[in-house]
Amino acid sequence: MKYLLGIDFGGGASKATLLGVDGRIYASNTVEYPTLHPEMGFCEQSPEDWMNALYENVSALMQKSGIAPSDILTVAIDSATHTVLPADENGTPLCNAIHWTDSRSTKEAAFLRENHLDEILERTYHKPDTIWTLPMLLWMKNNQPEIFAKIKRIYFEKDYIRYMLTGVWCTDYIEAEGSMLYDLNEGKWSKELCDMCGLDISALPPLVDPCDVIGNITKDAAEKTGLCEGTPVICGTTDTVMEVFASGAVSKGDMTVKLATAGRICVITDKAYPHTHLINYSHIAKGLWYPGTATKACAQSYRWYRDTFGGDYKELDEGAAALPIGSEGVMFHPHLNGELTPYADPMLCGSFIGIRTNHTRAHFTRAVLEGVCFSLLDCMNTLSEIGIPHKESAVIIGGGAKSPLWRQMTADMLGITLYTTESSDSSLGSAMLAGIAAGVFASPEDAVEKCVVKANKTEPIAENTVKYREVFKKYKAVHDALAPIYHGEF
Repeated sequence: MKYLLGIDFGGGASKATLLGVDGRIYASNTVEYPTLHPEMGFCEQSPEDWMNALYENVSALMQKSGIAPSDILTVAIDSATHTVLPADENGTPLCNAIHWTDSRSTKEAAFLRENHLDEILERTYHKPDTIWTLPMLLWMKNNQPEIFAKIKRIYFEKDYIRYMLTGVWCTDYIEAEGSMLYDLNEGKWSKELCDMCGLDISALPPLVDPCDVIGNITKDAAEKTGLCEGTPVICGTTDTVMEVFASGAVSKGDMTVKLATAGRICVITDKAYPHTHLINYSHIAKGLWYPGTATKACAQSYRWYRDTFGGDYKELDEGAAALPIGSEGVMFHPHLNGELTPYADPMLCGSFIGIRTNHTRAHFTRAVLEGVCFSLLDCMNTLSEIGIPHKESAVIIGGGAKSPLWRQMTADMLGITLYTTESSDSSLGSAMLAGIAAGVFASPEDAVEKCVVKANKTEPIAENTVKYREVFKKYKAVHDALAPIYHGEF
């Protein structure tokens, strides 16, 4: 038996999946790592933490599966899009990576909107905001000129990790679409966009296809990881498209709802939908796109809550499940790092409101889960307003989808049927992509047919949907009342 190895680097953890050529998962492992917040609004990650997670994951997979490293046909890595790591001429990082949830570049994003909105939207299909690489680099030029002057290479997260395995510097076009430095109409890096932040275009990596074999495991990487020297490594791509792929969404109208570090609702389409409230990326299935909405702090909100106030997810869920819809007046807005859809407002903050002496920890827990679902309802409403056609059901993906309570809450809130699959992790998508590159699967559709298995079905409860929609009106009213305060208007 031969195997395919996919490794994902998400917002707070790396997961590795070992997929057999027969389409079955034989082992998986997860290793968490921190996001650093040295100042308010800063969200950074250490490349050393990424590499340590990689080494631990591969070691654990080898132990769990008992396979020989030589039985691995191909390796693929994915990661969160537009998490940028500047480096010098030797490829050595100049600082920690700036994670896509970072909001330090608020002023720079506003400057780009005020002076270049039409050109940027036309070239990139996106509106400038703090999540994109272009304003991040403009912030660095304005605030850390001594570091900016030394930049000779730009790595995106997965590309640095893969470089450490192969010694090859490159990226894929889907990752490039998330940088705000790539012209989607021309299909290449844009000097005009680079000039907006003062970056020399030569600092951007060569572009390849996600399925391209770009190099092999080096001797040094083999010693550190336990993988076999010479094992082919493909470029790979971004985590969201790999999740979408692993969920089986490869046909027009398919929809995914994501409960991960960020929350996303994506619809498979045959064209892009350039819009100030949407994120547009190409699908790995040629000719398709997966435009979607996004909420910045989805499962991140629940993890922050757990890490700050204690408890484990199972215990917290049990307490929340015992309470009625609306958490008896407690409400949470999950704007811990600002918000994307539909506000595109980095100044928004998280909040608990409606607190009284009878409320317990369980009330706050349920409020966190409901608050994230309200933000997803905002996302769904935006898709409807834009008029993107989609099916009346979706596959729910991400770590939060493991919670039966949160799945039911999401189905009720959105009013749609949700399905889970045996695994929809990005690392499975990367392993499937590695299989296409190795010739194990003939196409994305073939990989889905052989690897994706539906598991649970969650139907919305109509009366709950009605109740949630009433509470949602208050959720929106609270946002409208607090937003001016966060902008310093009082």
